[in-house]
Amino acid sequence: MKPSSHPNILVVKRLEIICTYELSINAFDYNCHVDLIKLLRQEGKLHRLRKARQKMSELFPLTEEIWLDWLKDEIRLTEDESDREKVYELFERAVKDYMCPEIWLEYVQYSIGGMGAQGGIERVRSIFERALTAVGLHMTKGASIWEAYREFEIVILSTVQVFTLGSCTELLQNISMLERIHTLFRRQLAVPLMDMEGTYAEYSDWADDGVPETVTHQYRRALQQLEKCKPFEEALLVSEPPKLAEYQAYIDFEMKEGDPARVQIIFERALAENCLVPDLWIKYTMYLDRQLKIKDLVLSAHERAVRNCPWTMGLWKSYLLALERHGADHQTVTDVFEKALNAGFIQAADYVEIWQSNLDYLRRRVDFKWSRELDELRAAFARSLDYLKEDVKERFSESGDLSCIIMQIWARIEALHCKNMQKARELWDSIMTKGNAKYANMWLEYYNLERSYGDAVHCRKALHRAVQCTSDYPEHVCDVLLNFERVEGSLEDWDAAVQKTETKLNRVNEQRVAEKEAVLARQEEEKAEHRRKAKADKKAQKKSQKTDRAGDKRKAEDEYEEEWGEDEELPSKRLRGEEDFGSTAKEEHMETESGLFSRRAPPPRKTEPPGFRKNQQGLSEAPRQPQDISKEQRKDEECVFVSNLPFNLEDPEGKMRTLFQGCGTVQQVRPIFTAKGVFKGYCYVQFEDRLAVSEALKLDRQEVDGRPMFVSPCVDKNKNPDFKVFKYKTAMEKHKIFISGLPYSCTKETLEDLCKQHGTVKTIRLVTNRSGKPKGLAYVEYENEAQASQAVLKMDGTMLENFTISVAISNPPSRKMEDKAAPSRILGAAMLRQPQGARGKGRTQISLLPRSLYRQSAPDAKAENGTVSAPHATVTDGVHGGPGTASLDTQTKSLSNEDFAKMLLKK
Repeated sequence: MKPSSHPNILVVKRLEIICTYELSINAFDYNCHVDLIKLLRQEGKLHRLRKARQKMSELFPLTEEIWLDWLKDEIRLTEDESDREKVYELFERAVKDYMCPEIWLEYVQYSIGGMGAQGGIERVRSIFERALTAVGLHMTKGASIWEAYREFEIVILSTVQVFTLGSCTELLQNISMLERIHTLFRRQLAVPLMDMEGTYAEYSDWADDGVPETVTHQYRRALQQLEKCKPFEEALLVSEPPKLAEYQAYIDFEMKEGDPARVQIIFERALAENCLVPDLWIKYTMYLDRQLKIKDLVLSAHERAVRNCPWTMGLWKSYLLALERHGADHQTVTDVFEKALNAGFIQAADYVEIWQSNLDYLRRRVDFKWSRELDELRAAFARSLDYLKEDVKERFSESGDLSCIIMQIWARIEALHCKNMQKARELWDSIMTKGNAKYANMWLEYYNLERSYGDAVHCRKALHRAVQCTSDYPEHVCDVLLNFERVEGSLEDWDAAVQKTETKLNRVNEQRVAEKEAVLARQEEEKAEHRRKAKADKKAQKKSQKTDRAGDKRKAEDEYEEEWGEDEELPSKRLRGEEDFGSTAKEEHMETESGLFSRRAPPPRKTEPPGFRKNQQGLSEAPRQPQDISKEQRKDEECVFVSNLPFNLEDPEGKMRTLFQGCGTVQQVRPIFTAKGVFKGYCYVQFEDRLAVSEALKLDRQEVDGRPMFVSPCVDKNKNPDFKVFKYKTAMEKHKIFISGLPYSCTKETLEDLCKQHGTVKTIRLVTNRSGKPKGLAYVEYENEAQASQAVLKMDGTMLENFTISVAISNPPSRKMEDKAAPSRILGAAMLRQPQGARGKGRTQISLLPRSLYRQSAPDAKAENGTVSAPHATVTDGVHGGPGTASLDTQTKSLSNEDFAKMLLKK
């Protein structure tokens, strides 16, 4: 051996050791199996190579390439007849995995080499016939099997003719062989295959009497069928693997045509290239179960399906039903079920369903007059509960059977078939202790069981417990109890029922009134966070440019700010109308999941007269609270800033005092209003003691009228301009999903019913705009990541009330605190500052009126008809002042277009 080859050998051995180690950890690593086989074949270690292939074939179906390599290696090692039988067995295993024409062709060629043994010719013909049944209809590759079969028969015929002696027996034998060749030609010409015109021409030359009319007719029909299939074959030819969409279209076409053999062959062709697609296997096995119903074919397909996609519970469930349907023995069904438990399903609910399938099978085979099968059924029920409680819950953090369906079925079987109500009641007691006592439907299910197989005493007891515990539909449970007492109870029973139901309903009504008030308050939602941020940036720009502006211009800016209010929307924001508070789904995702709502740092306090506050008309009035303090007494260390409050919050001062009184003595609550008296959604809370501030900060994010209240330290931004209170969350929330595309009529209850099928729903929030109208968006929080992932897989793209919804894991986009586009936005806002006339906003948002004309010191500078009234005002050219001054009358004066032109074109 050359020294240069040593490094390569060392590398191969090192890789072999790594693969062997990986497989010792995880025997189901498919790629590792393939790599190990390639390395062993490269080294030429045939004994270990055979073991590696054998182990992989026990776990997975092998591909056509792996089978052909294995078969060719074994054929080269064949020495005697016993070795040939082992190769035949290997071929039989290979043709069961997939219907591959190449493997069948290799099989028949190998069998031809061994036809010298007794019965060899008949064995070859048998294999050829099986190959034609399996892949003879393959439109592109089936012709090779037909041609090989004909060539084999022609060679046999020529061999017999050479050694013939002319006897009658031999003559009849020749005629039989000739007829077999004619039959093969006729059978092939009746099948639509590629290049079948050449086969027809060959038959015309070979047949002495020409092609019979019936054969020609069948050939033309097959040719017409070929023309129909050619577009699908051409689409497969030009498309890239795995060609799933093209195969789906081809399958649908063949199923409409209705030829079972052709449907089967196109399914097999599709599965050879898409063996890991569970939906394709489900569709194929369902077709075989309902249409062909051939035992060997059906069970073989089911077995191959679960070997290719063992993680798909639906395939195992169909397999168990098929075994029972075709009369498989009990041990076989049990073995398949045990394999299903070890298949590794992706969600806890899959284990519940596979257990239900097995329990249904066991119940159907029980003769309740004999105890043996009944004992087996009871043991299976008990084992299923233990399995879900221990194995499944350990893996998924939940049992998967939240409604205890298995226990309900067991209780009904005990009551109905075994007449054992005591056992049924024990099971229902266990069901109720698992968190189901608050659901009315669970109590009514138990009541119906007692009503059917129990007695009135236990019915009454169940209904009284239901009234006490039910929280979702208490009225219905109360009605059932009263109706029961009308039929069964005495006067004392009736009085007790009436008293119990009235007490329950009164308590429920009080809770609902409180919830209704909270919902009504929540309907008025705060403006989006990016608008608030734009407002803060605009203020910062104004402050930085304050020293560069003239005094009268600064005064006009302040008056305009007072006119609109600090937190009112800019005119540019109002162009879309009062109803348009929506944003795209991505923006809503950004602004809500990055902290629920926009959160601001405390704005600089305005200089107001000490001890005064705003009333509903926006005017200052004397405070109601005698303990209000002056500006000099305020200290930021003893104050907190409260934001994100509802704009329509009634009596914000009183509510904030009530909310923060547990933290310490509240000296003053100062809610901030606009000039028009509209509450701006934030306020300051002043305490007597600095220690109360730390307690108040603990109330951060507590809900107030359905909105999370933000509590933050009060910091003077003028002294600390770089102070940032909040950081936005950008990490993916894997336990929460974001749903868009919902119908506007969708309610929280409807969405909860839809989502709880995939896990335990903790919270649901439907996104609405400030006026309470839905945006078609929602957030649903699950207990864990697995449930959220399952919800995305099952719900994304589904229909709800004719709307296609989109579901994704909540993943807020990254956000930056600074806004580089602020100057352009400030410039745009300045251009849009223009008054509204009688017709509202103009089509253009560029102000054509100089600010000095409509920014008047008097509050009535703008008349109702859209004209400008300017008492005691002057108009200048905005640059030189004196020479360009034009006095205005003290009376209201309408300005024409000519007047505007003169003012704007002044030099």
